[in-house]
Amino acid sequence: MQLTVLGQDESKEETAATSSCASGSCGSDNDQMSALPDSIRDKVKNHPCYSEEAHHYFARMHVAVAPACNIQCHYCNRKYDCSNESRPGVVSEVLTPEEAVMKTKAVAANIPQMTVLGIAGPGDPLANPERTFETFRMLSEQAPDIKLCVSTNGLSLPDSVEELAKHNIDHVTITINCVDPAVGAKIYPWIYWNNKRIYGEKAAKILIAQQQKGLEMLVERGILVKVNSVMIPGVNDEHLKEVSRIVKSKGAFLHNVMPLISEAEHGTFFGIMGQRGPEPEELQDLQDACSGDMNMMRHCRQCRADAVGLLGEDRGEEFTLDKIAAMDIDYNAAMKTRAVVHAGILEELDEKEAKRSRLAAVSVPTVENTIASDLRPALMAVATSGGGLINQHFGHATEFLIYEASPKGVRFISHRKVDQFCVGDDSCGEKESALAGSIRALSGCEAVLCSKIGYEPWSLLEEAGIVPNGEHAMEPIEEAVMEVYQEMAASGVLDEAAAETSSAQRASV
Repeated sequence: MQLTVLGQDESKEETAATSSCASGSCGSDNDQMSALPDSIRDKVKNHPCYSEEAHHYFARMHVAVAPACNIQCHYCNRKYDCSNESRPGVVSEVLTPEEAVMKTKAVAANIPQMTVLGIAGPGDPLANPERTFETFRMLSEQAPDIKLCVSTNGLSLPDSVEELAKHNIDHVTITINCVDPAVGAKIYPWIYWNNKRIYGEKAAKILIAQQQKGLEMLVERGILVKVNSVMIPGVNDEHLKEVSRIVKSKGAFLHNVMPLISEAEHGTFFGIMGQRGPEPEELQDLQDACSGDMNMMRHCRQCRADAVGLLGEDRGEEFTLDKIAAMDIDYNAAMKTRAVVHAGILEELDEKEAKRSRLAAVSVPTVENTIASDLRPALMAVATSGGGLINQHFGHATEFLIYEASPKGVRFISHRKVDQFCVGDDSCGEKESALAGSIRALSGCEAVLCSKIGYEPWSLLEEAGIVPNGEHAMEPIEEAVMEVYQEMAASGVLDEAAAETSSAQRASV
């Protein structure tokens, strides 16, 4: 893959251009994407983790070639041969580099919208440098049309930057949960450093220094850096505002503040000790607070270390080693097909961007500027299977995308996972606990938009103060959300009295 690694002067120039974007979700938000320099935009426009819009269209995959880890995190428990959990550190099978390349080519041939291959575990890729870089070397040669990415805790990052640049790794994610060793000691019990185990604040101080040094080295080489942070209430939640400020000042492109996954059944230290995860409203408030200093990613799915497909779906069971062995893959032919598919998607995205630019350039009344500027915002949930459309049955959803509509427009807020309660036309409504869980997960939302919805969930949603809406099937998400918001404004439900009533209804769920 022939991707340019920028020199230091070019890197500084592009970093300055990037940081000039409005605060919020640069590199993720549609309008801010169009403001990026072409060299940066070309790197992120088809990357589902770096572009919020791209994640509706382009797929990614992870290959689990890195089993060892050099730190211990209180929120992590690596599990192998596990197919029923969806979280980082979990895999069904650990691969050799040769198996990883074979799997990547099989997935890319069968899922042509796949653009990105990442190594994210189940341990730390840079604690397994031979396996990681051998995989990257072979993929660069055999699948040059695929972007290569790596996610790391950063402890070994400074020693690996030159090798990352050598293999044309244009995107690196560093998990940075703190910049204060006292906070870090509550998250990391130990690190393995210079052939010995180090504990407490001393360990956290070394880890933090390595992370910051690695971040600076990557930015100097023009490699885009995304920083992941796990929000742990009462431990680092307030501190993450400072983390966001510092990583932005050092040139990080994007900050992804993720919720702690704390269910005890996962076997993590935090889970066993009863450390709670954040409520959706707490996560949104922190992301909004950090976005004053940093460009925020809000569409992360906290993927498994062997995830395959669009963000929010996992097709890994279709590509186990035994199934791949039976496939006849002509990758040269697959690359031609992929090029056509990618070009078609990018053309569609460019048309959307051009439409937005035309509307912004002329004084044509839009939905947004026909709404009174003092109306309150409203949250809405959307059921979608991808493509940026409202195209999923309410009962088939395993997650809902949450959007906020306001007089300023529509912005993506988060996703909320649910248990699918409808597995077929004859069984809808039978899983009462799953349906109740779905409604609880939509707490705070005032409407749910889907392609179709049954009578029972319709009634229960209305009782919970959430308006079901199946009138916008196959329509673009943001346009439909704004149209519903305009209808709410016209009906008067956005005034303060209506807001109080709606809040009381949702609080009773």
